[in-house]
Amino acid sequence: MNILITRHDKIGDFVLTLPMIKLAKNNIKNVRIILLVSKVNFEFAKELEFVDDVILYEDDILKLAKKIKKAKIDVSISAFIDTKLGLALFLSGIKQRVAPATKIAQIFFNKRLKQRRSRVEKREFEYNIDLLKYLYPNVKSYFSRPVINMDKKRQKLIFDEFKARYKIDENKQIICFHPGFGGSSDGNLKIEDYVRLYRSIASKNIQIVFSFGPDDKKSLEYIKKYCGNSVVCLDSKYSLIDFCYLISNFKIFVSTSTGPMHLAGAVNITTFSFFGSSLFASAKRWGSINEPSKQNNFSINKDYLEEDYIKIEQEFKKLVSEIESE
Repeated sequence: MNILITRHDKIGDFVLTLPMIKLAKNNIKNVRIILLVSKVNFEFAKELEFVDDVILYEDDILKLAKKIKKAKIDVSISAFIDTKLGLALFLSGIKQRVAPATKIAQIFFNKRLKQRRSRVEKREFEYNIDLLKYLYPNVKSYFSRPVINMDKKRQKLIFDEFKARYKIDENKQIICFHPGFGGSSDGNLKIEDYVRLYRSIASKNIQIVFSFGPDDKKSLEYIKKYCGNSVVCLDSKYSLIDFCYLISNFKIFVSTSTGPMHLAGAVNITTFSFFGSSLFASAKRWGSINEPSKQNNFSINKDYLEEDYIKIEQEFKKLVSEIESE
């Protein structure tokens, strides 16, 4: 049985399909799991132990259909659809094509599930699991954390190299801030409030790391200017999987709702996350996949008030105190 699971957009959206993918691999007998993903997630997907093969999405519908057909797929499950994807899957001759009953693209799928995700009755990863259960109702919804299992030797090697590079004391616990202004999140702290939040817990026993994506150059320069050598500025050149290995060693990951936050959730570390104030942009829809007890989620208006920041800072200091006392 060859099952193709497709999610061909951003990092965070793809990460939220991982519980469904892992459940499929662990609960369906004699199954091969093949993923169809965008370029940004291609190498990352190939590293996942519960994935057997990966197909790179491309805009040329005929070429894409040919690649899919070559993989001899029995069933496809699509967590996100558009007309190009739908047509390519149809042309590839897959007999059972599952998708949410949404958009015009649903006409290319012969197994459609009405989910009405805009109502935000579940989290995104739960909607994805429901697509799997639509075909395989006996599959349980529970999945183990971390979703991405760490090879202990590789985990230690990457962390040791990181500490040596930045001369980080062995006894220090690490808290990572990822401002993430280059992403697509609707709710976030101002960059100056990230600095205030860091300064509120500055401690000899804690090493602060600021991480940045390729679109975060302005944020990187701001942190370098106002924090100097007191923090580590990680202008990440890590692959996505190596970034997961690195942050799996950290105590807290502070960020807006963006791809790196979901990677932190996938390795099951404590997250302190900011979401948009609308229901659609909230944690009720886009919450991460770490254990609920490790999630600290806050809704933020675009023009949030000083009192809103103060409440967040108080909660953050409380969380850090708990970490320090462990």
